[in-house]
Amino acid sequence: MALPQVDPSEYENQLNAKQTRMQALFARFNPPEMELFRSPTENYRMRAEFRVWHEGDDLDYVMFEPGSKHDKYKLTECPMVDRRIADMMFPFLEALRGVKELRARLFQVDFLATLSGELLVSLLYHRKIDEAWVEAARPLREQFGIDIVGRSRKNKLVLDRDYVFETLTINDRPYHYKQTENSFTQPNARVCEQMIEWAIDATADKEGDLVEFYCGNGNFTLPLAQNFRQVVATEISKDSVRAAQVNIEKNGIDNVAILRLSSEEFTEVLQGKLTTRRTAGVDLASCDFRTVLVDPPRAGLDELTIKQVQGYQDILYISCNPETLAENLELLCQTHRIERFALFDQFPYTDHIECGLLLKRNEP
Repeated sequence: MALPQVDPSEYENQLNAKQTRMQALFARFNPPEMELFRSPTENYRMRAEFRVWHEGDDLDYVMFEPGSKHDKYKLTECPMVDRRIADMMFPFLEALRGVKELRARLFQVDFLATLSGELLVSLLYHRKIDEAWVEAARPLREQFGIDIVGRSRKNKLVLDRDYVFETLTINDRPYHYKQTENSFTQPNARVCEQMIEWAIDATADKEGDLVEFYCGNGNFTLPLAQNFRQVVATEISKDSVRAAQVNIEKNGIDNVAILRLSSEEFTEVLQGKLTTRRTAGVDLASCDFRTVLVDPPRAGLDELTIKQVQGYQDILYISCNPETLAENLELLCQTHRIERFALFDQFPYTDHIECGLLLKRNEP
């Protein structure tokens, strides 16, 4: 993806264009009035990944034009990223440039920052790294006050943590999240806070229990637990499940269970077609699931999962791809209607759109 052209004077025009596009795409489903949630116009990305280009003794961050592996341009600034990343990324690159052990066959630098001030930098290599790399990287850790991870094929070295702790303020309450390097987290923290607050409001009057697919590190799970008797959530990534378990304990929440299962596996468990020891300790038979939360990848929901979620009274659907969401709604709206409709501008100055819907089952 090419670097967005950050121009705060054009922000409202571009946001209006996204709103118009969404209204046209979903008009056939007769949604209610769209709720619009804005992003900061600069320094809004907490995660950023940059390719590194070697040219003689030069070392630069580059971006490639969409669809091209050759048409690149050098970065000299990056106003889209969190202020701490923006302030250190070029001095950090200059420091890498002067250390052969750190720059040799380096091809990418990833940054993960938090609103709470922590910063983790990952260096990705096309060669094996070893203890010599650790000794070369340690002075940079001290110089910039960061944690550093080095990764190459089947190899990972950590100075001194491979995670950060983020604090999001949700309706004036702080929630603390372990965010692990190379695992998914919402990139725009300020918009993420708004998304969670919207989800809490959308489910405020719901009864029974909540079941969640694709829960990640518990980003929505933990704040939403206040609206339900109990919550059972699933996630396939081991790192995300481990982080979610830490986050449950760190936030003092006692009505959430996390299961490491894919959406397909969990659907089969709920339908009685699969038995697995991964559900040990969770009494699914006692659960009264009336609301389901899904936050799928860009491909959307598979048909098996769609059929499963159609069985619940309320569906909270968070989507990072309006096109696959619209495809899913062709089936979901056979049984449900849209009650809430929101656009979250996670990615200003790009065509990417994040949205949220609350669907309620039609009366028989």
